[in-house]
Amino acid sequence: MDGNSRWAKARDLPTSAGHEAGYRALREMLRLSCAWGIRVLTVFAFSSENWLRPKVEVDFLMMLFERVLRDNIGDFSRECIRVCVIGDSSKLPISLQKLAKEVEEMTRNNSRLELFVAVSYSGRRDIAQACQKISQNVKHGLLEPEEITESLIAQELETSSTEFPYPDLLIRTSGEARLSNFLLWQSAYSELFFTETYWPDFGEADYVEALSSFQKRQRRFGQHIT
Repeated sequence: MDGNSRWAKARDLPTSAGHEAGYRALREMLRLSCAWGIRVLTVFAFSSENWLRPKVEVDFLMMLFERVLRDNIGDFSRECIRVCVIGDSSKLPISLQKLAKEVEEMTRNNSRLELFVAVSYSGRRDIAQACQKISQNVKHGLLEPEEITESLIAQELETSSTEFPYPDLLIRTSGEARLSNFLLWQSAYSELFFTETYWPDFGEADYVEALSSFQKRQRRFGQHIT
């Protein structure tokens, strides 16, 4: 979800206004995803590199994340949305850590749509921590090195709790054409869609365009299809 700050700057507004507008865009995407039968929606809300941003912006975002979770608990229940927060939670404010766990527990049996919120997330760290967990099993004699497989690594990634851990489609807004350390393992065969639209302006027409583009693609997964 990229472009909040640039959206605000273009309108001579504070950065916080861009993030508020981004939140409204997310609510609309969540509504449409539920209506259209999307099973899993993973949003990159805050990367591990974003901690380097100005403190006032980081503090506002942490407050916004907490408010979003608190204000939408009722909607998550009514719409049968399961929420999972992934990333290095140890760096988050204690109050946000606690609230995220509460929301995850309250929604864990919901099944209409799974919403993964990546906060303080790094795709490289995700892979590294999976390898660390597996290496512990090797160290204690519970696993032989040759038994390490791709599926075993996938089981230790932070998206392993969903039936659909591999995104079919990855959408990047704001004109940037890179993954920026997001779901690096999981996106190996994802279809990519890049748009110039800033995230706060990303609406139903943009979502339809992205999904229509995906529907027209022939997914080969490295194979020849005749």
